[in-house]
Amino acid sequence: MQKLLDDSVTYAKSFPKTGAVASYIPELAKADPTRYGAAIALPNGRTLISGDTDVPFTMQSISKVVSLILALQTSGYDAVFKRVGMEPTGDAFNSIIRLETNTAKPSNPMINAGAIVVASCIQCEHPFEAMLQLTRKFCGNDQIELNEAVYLSEKKEGKRNRAMAYFMQSEGILPSDVDVEYYLDQYFRMCSVSVTAPDLARMGMVLANNGVNPVTGERVAEGWQVRIAKTFMVTCGLYDSSGAFAVKVGIPSKSGVGGGILSAVEKRMGIGVFHPMLDAKGNSIGGVRMLEFLSQRMGLHMFSEPETVAG
Repeated sequence: MQKLLDDSVTYAKSFPKTGAVASYIPELAKADPTRYGAAIALPNGRTLISGDTDVPFTMQSISKVVSLILALQTSGYDAVFKRVGMEPTGDAFNSIIRLETNTAKPSNPMINAGAIVVASCIQCEHPFEAMLQLTRKFCGNDQIELNEAVYLSEKKEGKRNRAMAYFMQSEGILPSDVDVEYYLDQYFRMCSVSVTAPDLARMGMVLANNGVNPVTGERVAEGWQVRIAKTFMVTCGLYDSSGAFAVKVGIPSKSGVGGGILSAVEKRMGIGVFHPMLDAKGNSIGGVRMLEFLSQRMGLHMFSEPETVAG
């Protein structure tokens, strides 16, 4: 398995260098496009690594998986899905068009508008701190922290997110008794949590094990909450490339414009990959290639015949 992981990184590096790092957030534009990292976390607690797995990057949209689970934990199913939908959009993750032309209710929790609404559904005194603690539990890493520079950069440049939030408040989707900037601040902070590929792999393993850490036995999230999150990872996890990714890779996954992708192979493993060069849809180019390689060589597609994975 270690050789296959190494080969996946080599495979990803063999393609022509296309795409670009995210630049609409100035701090993200500083990412090194030559970095490739991959990690696999197994049920026995072993984590395999290859490439630049010590390079930190911010979760960005991967944080939407954690915030959704936290919102379900603190508000419940009905309260969350009263205000956000369940359908893929086929539009860019930061598109405002469906809010204006269809319904002000965001289509799903994995687009920016939906994630802002989900952030408003987290019912606790300190939403970001609760999200950070939940992320640490999922990743098995108490050292995970906010990247302050990225947070401030996002907060300064988040004009489109502000437009969506103010529009949704004007339509009654966001509560009118709370300043929109409060919800936006929580959202920007959540996106700016810094992780590594092994962190994502361990999180993927917990998701793949129905919300239970297979090493410690701790239940991090209830099974129904994890099931909902993984379903959205399949249908909406790679923005408007989710359909093609489901056909080619077939692993519940969530990407972020920081260059990471979180993947959960049911009952078998978690995978975390990283490469900051993005395609036109905002997905990690090298990360998708690594996952394509691993899925095909290891039979990880959700509709493949299950195989025994050796530790």
